[in-house]
Amino acid sequence: MCGICGVLNLSDLRSDITDELIVSMRDTMAHRGPDDAGTFISPDRKLGLGFRRLSIIDLSESANQPMSNEDGSIWIVFNGEIYNHRELRKSLEAKGHRYQSHSDTETIIHLYEEKGMDCLHDLRGMFAFAIWDDNKKQLFLARDRIGKKPLYYILRDGQLIFASEIKAILKYPGIKAELDTTALYHFLTLYVTPCPSTLFKGISKLPAGYYMICNQDGMVKQKQYWDAIVTEKPGIQSEDYYSSEIRRLLTASIEKRMMSDVPFGVFLSGGIDSSTNVALMAQLMNRPVDTFSVGFKDQPNYNEFEYARQVAREFKTNHHEVMIDHNDLMDYIPNLVFHQDEPLADWVCVPLYFVSKLARDNGTIVIQIGEGSDELFFGYDGYVTYLNVYKFLWKPYMKLPSTLRQLVYSLASPVSPLAGKGPGFKEILRCAASNAELFWGGAIAFTEEQKKPLADISGLWQGLDTFNVVKKYYDKIDSLQPEADFIQRMTYLELKHRLPELLLMRVDKITMSTSVEGRAPYLDQDLVEFALKIPSNLKYKNGQKKYILKKAVQGIIPDNIIYRKKQGFSAPIKEWFTGELGGYISDAILNSRLRERGFFNYDYLSKMIRQQREGRADNSSRLWLLFNLSKWYDYWI
Repeated sequence: MCGICGVLNLSDLRSDITDELIVSMRDTMAHRGPDDAGTFISPDRKLGLGFRRLSIIDLSESANQPMSNEDGSIWIVFNGEIYNHRELRKSLEAKGHRYQSHSDTETIIHLYEEKGMDCLHDLRGMFAFAIWDDNKKQLFLARDRIGKKPLYYILRDGQLIFASEIKAILKYPGIKAELDTTALYHFLTLYVTPCPSTLFKGISKLPAGYYMICNQDGMVKQKQYWDAIVTEKPGIQSEDYYSSEIRRLLTASIEKRMMSDVPFGVFLSGGIDSSTNVALMAQLMNRPVDTFSVGFKDQPNYNEFEYARQVAREFKTNHHEVMIDHNDLMDYIPNLVFHQDEPLADWVCVPLYFVSKLARDNGTIVIQIGEGSDELFFGYDGYVTYLNVYKFLWKPYMKLPSTLRQLVYSLASPVSPLAGKGPGFKEILRCAASNAELFWGGAIAFTEEQKKPLADISGLWQGLDTFNVVKKYYDKIDSLQPEADFIQRMTYLELKHRLPELLLMRVDKITMSTSVEGRAPYLDQDLVEFALKIPSNLKYKNGQKKYILKKAVQGIIPDNIIYRKKQGFSAPIKEWFTGELGGYISDAILNSRLRERGFFNYDYLSKMIRQQREGRADNSSRLWLLFNLSKWYDYWI
């Protein structure tokens, strides 16, 4: 796991690229690669590549980057892991390719020599890389299928500038940090900016499952090479078939992600996903699994230590715990703002940092995590709520004429400025009246209705609607998989937006800030593609979320772990808001320089804060979003 960056001149009018420039960009990401660093400047000085290394596979100097092929015509900087690199190596060596290292990086080079851009179809893992082909004078950039690794870029004045983190791009002379106001509008709903935009004007992120080609003659194009859509109709199989296949694929995925020349372990919450990671890893090892958990000193209701410790005892792990409180959060905030680059308004980032630091402090560099399981197997209570609303309200209501739906919406009472979580009845009516979709994602902050008292929608943001962000994904699945049901369409949307841009980015940014690599076995390509073929009535059955996954892990982990109520990895921001932390968050929102921009109604925000602190409303998640936004703006803009 590493940090990469680079600059390509797309115009002969650009000045030469210097080593000093690439080093200045590269070293903003030292946390991503504390073990080594390197640069490559092309002989014509029209290309520069930078690299920071976190050594995990082949710890020798021969695996350092930037790396080239034998004649120096192909150069690569690569962030990630290729889990099938040894199998690929055998076939490549049989075709005459000669290796200088035992790294997975070198396999990508030789595979590219053999197949060109089609090499992407053979790679199994997580990655963001840039390959310079000097023969073609072409730069080839790619991001993995699910979006586990980020890749940001900007095209300006005849140059392409890219990096694993935005802060490296901002290091380039003349690039000014400016707010993208359209991205901000969507951020208010989605907790994160939708791909390909970022909150930094002009800086974009490459979508998951896409590659980009840039030629020195100025040609730039993007293309999608993978999508999470089942286009063939899978045959109907038995429950036993699906559960046994899940066990087989998950075991294989966990084993692949044990590929490491440094110590590895598991983040253990005591829930079904992390506990299964531990159990299957324990079966594959001849030493104790290293496990790590985080809890809260003053809010024991949020702690899952009882279950984590049970799993640790059951599988005889080498278990570690850390406890934090609101003072730890307040001390951490400046680092959080720096390492996130753009705000990921999810308070899970806080405990995730401290458990990542715990792992690193104990010498564990690689960690397996449970991300993706809930999205693939229908694991959230919120999903059930949306499904019930869809079946019992939305479907029959949408049969009414659109003119009648519009009339009902126009007569409905105005939305409460401090409406609770979820879409709310008025928002449901609005979506129905405008022929929008009911489900916009598993994490929604301010709906379109709730933005009205927050901001002057009639001014700067007139005509914008966040539904247009999700509509393109619904249009895609409806075109390629027209028989998809509500659950399948929900899952596709989650795999296209919330999972890659919020959940996986929080894992990447926070774990890498502590120089730890996070690996997600539930998001192995084979397991994902199989899970997408499982009928929805086996994911949610008899009122049981993740029904088929729970059946698959019976006998692997204790039943009380499988069937206990889902608690979820979270932080007690709501409870901490009534104390010192509440004042800190309030001051950050109300006194931010963002206020000078005139985007928001601060009388409304003051009312939100008062009601939160007095316990008369729960606006904690929205206030956390606005707090993150305000701290980000004051630091970066």
